[in-house]
Amino acid sequence: MILTTPPEVYSPVVLAAVNDPVTGKGAFQFQGRDIPPVIHARPGTTLHVTYVNSMTRHSHEQCVDGSCMNMTNLHFHGLHVSPDAPQDDVISMMANPGETLHYSVVIPEDQPPGLYWYHTHPHGESYQQDLDGMSGAIVVDGIERYDPEIRNMTQRILVLRDRVTSKHDPTAQVWRNAVEVSQNCSTATEVPERIFTVNGVVRPRIPIAPKERQFWRIVNASPDLYADLKIDGEQLEIVALDGMPIGFHDPGRKTEFANHILLPPAGRVEAIVTGPRDGRVASLRTQCFDTGPDGDPNPTMVIADLVPGQSHANHPEIKGTVSGRAFYKPVPYKTLENVESRAPDYTVRFTEDKHGFYINDRKYGPNDPPMTTASIGSYYHWRVVNSTREVHPFHIHQVHFLVYSRNDQSMKQPVWLDTVNVPVGESLDIVMDFTDPIIRGVSLFHCHLLSHEDKGMMAKVLFK
Repeated sequence: MILTTPPEVYSPVVLAAVNDPVTGKGAFQFQGRDIPPVIHARPGTTLHVTYVNSMTRHSHEQCVDGSCMNMTNLHFHGLHVSPDAPQDDVISMMANPGETLHYSVVIPEDQPPGLYWYHTHPHGESYQQDLDGMSGAIVVDGIERYDPEIRNMTQRILVLRDRVTSKHDPTAQVWRNAVEVSQNCSTATEVPERIFTVNGVVRPRIPIAPKERQFWRIVNASPDLYADLKIDGEQLEIVALDGMPIGFHDPGRKTEFANHILLPPAGRVEAIVTGPRDGRVASLRTQCFDTGPDGDPNPTMVIADLVPGQSHANHPEIKGTVSGRAFYKPVPYKTLENVESRAPDYTVRFTEDKHGFYINDRKYGPNDPPMTTASIGSYYHWRVVNSTREVHPFHIHQVHFLVYSRNDQSMKQPVWLDTVNVPVGESLDIVMDFTDPIIRGVSLFHCHLLSHEDKGMMAKVLFK
């Protein structure tokens, strides 16, 4: 099947949470179809979303503490917006079946233009809803200002989600053809049961002419699968990571080339892809990734096939071009040096046992006070330590951060992210950007393996 693009819309948006009448799985419904739209927004505008919970009051699915309750809300992942209602509030804004939430999210003028995403975030039910596919892409327009060549390229949005397979699944043969289990890759011993889909399709075909340059925007919307992406015989020319253009904080950096890129759950990459020069068929695949002795298997699998063909550029009104010059926010070297050289202002430690998952020896509770406080207007040095036998992706709401050191060793090319993988038994040092007053309020940080978050690996932070 040829890759299809979800509907692309601007504010206002009316979105409904529903249940599949046959399977009982949760889904987003937009304009009568169970296809999550790509929501476009421009810097300096307000995103209005009406979110209707039309799910059933009695769920057949199992969540952390028993049968799911079908409560739901939305998180606008990666956006530098307020954590207070009616914006990116996942703590107090919650809709039970039959209720409606009204979001008005103010996108700042200096929001990095790029790929973000929205997904449900009800504590205790996030994993199951995300696994069911309750997620979608957000595009903040204007990235072509950082690389004008993009303006004339075909743009593709690829949302990677999970599909649970079984021997009775009609896609089982496709699954067997796509997955390559390597005995030498992972220390996890379980048999994989899922495959990535792209915009809801198993192993679609993506038309691209020989030597044609296309702009791909990829989000890993899986609740716990890693995507170590590569294209056969081609490099990725990376323009942005986690929604932030490479040059946003460093105008001297425009794009970077890579043979592969690891996207943890919630990670995004925006890259220029070149069609195979000889017109052959190539594949977009994820390489096997070792999640640790206590982790889950992440085998090599083919995600999509690049096939020779003529592509068609998106319509101008959807392409989302923004006039004016690119906005840059360089951080003075002396400022970074001062933050990086001092002792950590705060340390996040991931631990787990047979009873649950913890941050700094505490399980999250919705009524808990903030675990830590940060003053608006400053950069902070945080250290994230993984004291477990499996990897954990660290995510904090409202901001990006600079990952500059791993196990006390400086990184050659530090990058700004909003979600970063913390390897088994290792530590990362990061510079938190808490300078924008828009983030004032109570926010969250957590492991983005959503089953871990549901089981307690999350905490509050007060920005004041």
